[in-house]
Amino acid sequence: MVGGVLGGRSTYGICYGVLSWAIEEGRVGDVDVSGLATALVCRYDDDEPGSPWSIVLHVDERGDSRQRAALEDVFLGRVDGGHVSVLPWVRKARNLIDVRVSPIELAPDGKVHSLRVGRLARVRATRPVETDEPVACGIPGYERAGLELYADELVVDDEPFAWELTGNCAFASDFDYASQPI
Repeated sequence: MVGGVLGGRSTYGICYGVLSWAIEEGRVGDVDVSGLATALVCRYDDDEPGSPWSIVLHVDERGDSRQRAALEDVFLGRVDGGHVSVLPWVRKARNLIDVRVSPIELAPDGKVHSLRVGRLARVRATRPVETDEPVACGIPGYERAGLELYADELVVDDEPFAWELTGNCAFASDFDYASQPI
């Protein structure tokens, strides 16, 4: 959203993306997930009825089995509350292709924002979109301002997904999610 105006259709009718979260501090029930990360490789077609999300969820290999299961529960909507229940791939139809344990490196470093999901996905964004309007993300939690960028690279080779894009949108922000077990 730029200037409080919601975005419309995907530029070419199909949305390709990689979303990621670095969890600075967090708990899911009694499980501490601080310092871990997740990434979601996704695709949807604006013209397909219901625009279902096809997704592969990656959970941080640094977590133990309980931590990885907790991240999976949160990001697949198995916990309820606030922002989690309205994540688009939770509230809409979705095709969960797989949940994969992967090394995830998410590195915001000043003006450079980068993400690596093993050898399966990489994103690098360095150029901010020039605007005086406030910019926010359409993923729930968007009430927190962020930085709209152009992606220098968005490369995915994560079966069944494969694409190489440049110049598309990237967004960096912090979020504050709170959820309760269902």
